[in-house]
Amino acid sequence: MKTIRLFCIPLLLIAFTTITGAEPHSAIKPVPRSGGWMTRHESFNKRVAQGKVDLVFIGDSITQGWEGKGKDVWAKYYGKRNAVNLGIGGDRTQHVIWRLDNGNLKDITPKAAVIMIGTNNSGSNSPAEIADGVKVIVEQIRKKSPNTKILLLAVFPRGTNNDDARRKVNQGANAIFKKLADSKHVHYLDIAEHFLTDDGILEREIMPDLLHLSPKGYTIWAESIEKSLAKLLGE
Repeated sequence: MKTIRLFCIPLLLIAFTTITGAEPHSAIKPVPRSGGWMTRHESFNKRVAQGKVDLVFIGDSITQGWEGKGKDVWAKYYGKRNAVNLGIGGDRTQHVIWRLDNGNLKDITPKAAVIMIGTNNSGSNSPAEIADGVKVIVEQIRKKSPNTKILLLAVFPRGTNNDDARRKVNQGANAIFKKLADSKHVHYLDIAEHFLTDDGILEREIMPDLLHLSPKGYTIWAESIEKSLAKLLGE
């Protein structure tokens, strides 16, 4: 007899199906990945099970990169803050949704959570769909850990300039999900201006492939959110 594994489905998906009568779009339909992705996901679960987690970063390869080109900056800013990196390369909103319902936040109450996700959806989802995915993630954290303060970051700029198609999609999503901020539990911050020149050019010194951060890019990220983050951590 086959064993069927049941995973928690966020209430927003049920509401979406009930109200519209349609199948949830891909950005909000939780799905796992396989191989090394699952190994990393399970390592997160083992870490949070140890407790003593005051800060989590949730995202994709840009967030995972704190362990690579951003490791020195991470050590400087977050090494003594009981911080956990919950970033996995290639993740889209739907993958993060699945992870959060399958252990990444189990039995922990971080003081703050930094979210930056959605750029990997920009090639297949609309701004509204990406915003829907981000909304589910925010609602998951609010439900699982009501006392956690959320620092919701605008999806970082990508591509050479403001004409880049995927940058435009991300900007559209930002304009929608920034409305999730309530200045109490959810705080929105757009730090794009710190990555770009005055005319919107993204230089390779900051993002070598016009997407992922260099050590200088991670320094900019940390410095740009420090004031807001320290306040949310109650420091």
